[in-house]
Amino acid sequence: MNYRIEKDNMGEMNVPQNAYWSAQTARANLNFQISDWKVPPEFIKTVAIVKMAAASTNNKLGLIDDERADAITKAAFEIINGKHDSEFPVDVFQTGSGTSTNMNVNEVIANRVSEIMSGEKGNKSLCHPNDDVNKGQSSNDVIPTAMHISAILTLEENMEKLQKLINALEKKEDEFKNIIKIGRTHLMDAVPVTLGQEFSGYKQQVKNAFARLKEAEKWLLELPLGGTALGTGLNTHPKFAEKAINEISEFTGISFRQAENLFEGIATKDAIVYFSGSLNSFAAGLMKISNDLRLMSSGPRCGIQEITLPSLQPGSSIMPGKVNPVIPESVIQVSAQVMGMHSTISIAGSSGLLDLNVMMPVIAYNLITSIKLLSSAAEHLGEKCINGITANEERCKELVEWSMAIVTPLAAKIGYDKAAEIAYEAFNSKETVKEVTRRKNILSEEELDDIFNPENMV
Repeated sequence: MNYRIEKDNMGEMNVPQNAYWSAQTARANLNFQISDWKVPPEFIKTVAIVKMAAASTNNKLGLIDDERADAITKAAFEIINGKHDSEFPVDVFQTGSGTSTNMNVNEVIANRVSEIMSGEKGNKSLCHPNDDVNKGQSSNDVIPTAMHISAILTLEENMEKLQKLINALEKKEDEFKNIIKIGRTHLMDAVPVTLGQEFSGYKQQVKNAFARLKEAEKWLLELPLGGTALGTGLNTHPKFAEKAINEISEFTGISFRQAENLFEGIATKDAIVYFSGSLNSFAAGLMKISNDLRLMSSGPRCGIQEITLPSLQPGSSIMPGKVNPVIPESVIQVSAQVMGMHSTISIAGSSGLLDLNVMMPVIAYNLITSIKLLSSAAEHLGEKCINGITANEERCKELVEWSMAIVTPLAAKIGYDKAAEIAYEAFNSKETVKEVTRRKNILSEEELDDIFNPENMV
């Protein structure tokens, strides 16, 4: 491999000849050989959006000439469009401010600008990564700004996947609206419910989770851009933040605004922890729904078997014919992963000691990954599982008739204690509650049919 010499304020570094990054990225590559986890491309592209907006703003403020600003904008657009994805090798586990990633983007843009303007990389007199690309900025305000923007953009890009799950549940709610089954509380038999009613609960659970995400998203609309290192705005034009944020809003179609308090915006990550909490809540909901589907479909002969899930693949390497609920199991694992990521984000969010949070890269990684994982899991659950669920109506009917819990309406007629005696007797004699009640001649046949009609219980 051929190398070129790049310099920073600590000296010279060998950089691959074809690479657009420079000395600071090379140092980061040497210092942080920790994992194979890279900063998500969604985040890199958002940093490029900030750089594009900054170049345009600095140009309008007379701080960067037209040619240089246009070239920075072009290079940033190339990053946004994925042209230089391989140019961002820095490990997630890097300096806690994300300076290595910020400089990685600055260097790639600067070298690309040098190439655009002169045909060669490395001419800092044409475009300097700090003086030009990073003008009016600090890693301390760029990285948290990009965290907020990338979270919102990633969620917006994945909303259709979440909607697919809601649509699938709504379809089954209607399809199963007349199928009566036994309810269960504490995993024990309870009063009847329709299968459609249960699915309506799942649908509402997902809709509520989605609504909470959108509500939490509002807190991410505040950007600390313009605060530079600590929130004082040192070394930035007083009009820079407002104009740059307007550029970002225009480009993304989302109405961002400057944070009410820049010191809070740089030192804390409370808004992200709050947003991640909504993701965690959604993960808990998906886990509950998936576990319910596993329980209700357990069998096929010796379990509950009220519903049948789509058969997608053989389930055992030793037991022929076994089919497992693979999609719900996959979603449960995603949920567990996202819950763990929320714990990481929570711990990282508490690490804003004094004036700067120093766990921002790991927050950004876990936040974006959580959104993508949950969205894909929701889509898979809807399309590959819920859409293909069928109800076993005869099995549902059998379990309702056999349940002792349908004695509940009888208690209103003859009293709780007498109804409980009938339930215990039915259990011991292996009869239905209706059969025991009939044998005792407590009610007329017409009253029996009315009280023990499951349709009157839902």
